[in-house]
Amino acid sequence: MAEILGVGVAALDIVNEVAGYPAEDSEVRAEAQEVRRGGNAANTLDVLSQLGHRCAWAGVWVDEPDGRRIVADLEGRGVRTHTARRRDTGKSPTSYITLSRATGSRTIVHYRDLPELDAEAFGALDLTPYRWVHFEGRPNTAEVGRMIREVRRANPHAGISLEVEKPRPGLEHLLHDPDVVIFAGAYARGEGYTDPEPFLNSLDPAAIPGLKVCTWGGEGAGALDNAGRLHRVAAHPPAAVVDTVGAGDTFNAGLIHALLAGWDVRRALEAAARLAGTKCGQAGLDGLKAVPGG
Repeated sequence: MAEILGVGVAALDIVNEVAGYPAEDSEVRAEAQEVRRGGNAANTLDVLSQLGHRCAWAGVWVDEPDGRRIVADLEGRGVRTHTARRRDTGKSPTSYITLSRATGSRTIVHYRDLPELDAEAFGALDLTPYRWVHFEGRPNTAEVGRMIREVRRANPHAGISLEVEKPRPGLEHLLHDPDVVIFAGAYARGEGYTDPEPFLNSLDPAAIPGLKVCTWGGEGAGALDNAGRLHRVAAHPPAAVVDTVGAGDTFNAGLIHALLAGWDVRRALEAAARLAGTKCGQAGLDGLKAVPGG
């Protein structure tokens, strides 16, 4: 299995389950509440660790009770945190999640009072052990670009993936260097598209030469490979949708795992979609230890 570095956010998730999503200016009682570790990069590393990879997290955490809880959870799940930067002041990123039992959908209010990881701190890491480095497209796009280029310089054989979840100023400057760019459906819809295929076909291969992937929730996912071939797979929803929090992060982990195993693009997409569907049928990320088709 591979050494993998994930660069991005680890957060505390406070999940309130409600019978149905409340109307504005109303009051409802939570049916259940759970506090768990979240964050896009951290979730992806959690699943990759379950799949047998040796993972490490590069991000920023603050030495206060919630921050220590986040770090302890990652370490307990086999994700090393020695590559993260510790701060003495600030507040751990916290996501307040309302989860509808009626639909399985989630609405998130996120708060953070921490700076993003900067390229100087990232450049001090030994990047040579890693076969794959996964980045979140964070708001500090110029710094993320410098980090991606540092991976290319220090470890030119490492695979690089970038998750693009939402529009960011300067984001276009990050898209040329990664081997894989994973666009969230929300990003494509924000660009005016109602289906992943026309969105993928609109991307300039000279500007984004790597594998281009677009997830589309309950309608599956698509990809445009380096040869210009379009691939489309269906979603694999569970019998009952329980919890969609982290489904996209799980998809990312399944895709990275499959590509590291040398699977072709369509098989990798199919496996990632199936793993994400399995996750939607359960609460949390525990027990995602196998990629379908592996």
